[in-house]
Amino acid sequence: MVGASLAGLSAARSLRKQGFDGRLVVIGDELHRPYDRPPLSKEFLAGALGEAELALEAAEEDLGAEWLLGVRATGLDHARRAVRLAGGREVRADGVVIATGAAARALPGSEGLAGVHTLRTLDDARALRDELARGGRLVVIGGGFIGAEVASTAYALGLDVTVVEAAPTPLAGPLGETMGALVSALHSDHGVRLVCGVAVKGLSGETRVDAVLLEDGRGIPADIVVVGVGARPNVEWLEGSGIVLDNGVKCGADGRTSLAGVVAVGDCANWYDPRAGLHRRVEHWTGARERPDAAVATLLAGGAVEPGVPRPPYFWSDQYGVKIQFAGHAAGADSVTIEAGSADDRDVLAVYRRAGRPVAVLGMNQPRLFMRGRKQLAATA
Repeated sequence: MVGASLAGLSAARSLRKQGFDGRLVVIGDELHRPYDRPPLSKEFLAGALGEAELALEAAEEDLGAEWLLGVRATGLDHARRAVRLAGGREVRADGVVIATGAAARALPGSEGLAGVHTLRTLDDARALRDELARGGRLVVIGGGFIGAEVASTAYALGLDVTVVEAAPTPLAGPLGETMGALVSALHSDHGVRLVCGVAVKGLSGETRVDAVLLEDGRGIPADIVVVGVGARPNVEWLEGSGIVLDNGVKCGADGRTSLAGVVAVGDCANWYDPRAGLHRRVEHWTGARERPDAAVATLLAGGAVEPGVPRPPYFWSDQYGVKIQFAGHAAGADSVTIEAGSADDRDVLAVYRRAGRPVAVLGMNQPRLFMRGRKQLAATA
């Protein structure tokens, strides 16, 4: 098991649940045992949740695994069935689950400049939490869900917050322009400045950041900067292994890779979606939790399992006291309609359709109706 976060832990649990009683080795480049990442930008960052409460393992849980933590995988030798590790060690295996996740993209030129953060790991969250506790002016670069959650948390902590988004409308990718604009209006509802349609040129400051410089010549004063411009799959260590890489590890609908005895799960895995007829890399908690069951079944059966159709992807976000839930794919929808609630009150249920058929559903403070819509979406799919 290469990767010791949620996807790797879920695969390890699934192996034991499906009857594998052999040697199980879990390799992770972080020193921490598996922990929950969604609270890092919300409750943990706000100081409302401690590190012990992030643990994904129950106190009595024992998978009978060997944990190699703080150890980085550097290569996969398929012919020798070996995972190479930093320092020259290797682990031989009959089967390999790749669950190495993704890493936050950095802003070029920001290296070594104090006050500049990304948020992906527990260590990232610790450092950012300490900075936010001092207060001041925060600029979030990127209006996606992580950036929006950080902005919401910082606003509640009393910081002066500005969100900069290069696209004309934040969240247009996952939600479409209309609903992306509606959800992003939560920023202005709470006095958080939203600057859209202009790219970031760079940062200023000698040893510590003091401003974010925009391509249109403006500068936004900043004491703290959070860069939330997406993530890249951690697959560099697989180059030269013979495994097919394409926006991550290219997989079938069952997690099967191009190499026998190797499957991939989680944020690094680009799974085939039989509904759409294309590959998608899904970076959501539910995907990391649910898809390992199918991948492990494939691994244990030697690839002789007929893949099922995975449930439409689902994710949620909490911003400014509003619970946002989304299932499906907005891309390709030719219409979106608000079917309950009010856009002005930010409590909508919206359904996306293509040729009259539901392909996605969005809820803002509509948990009951959303769950009903999600079930209908899965049944239609």
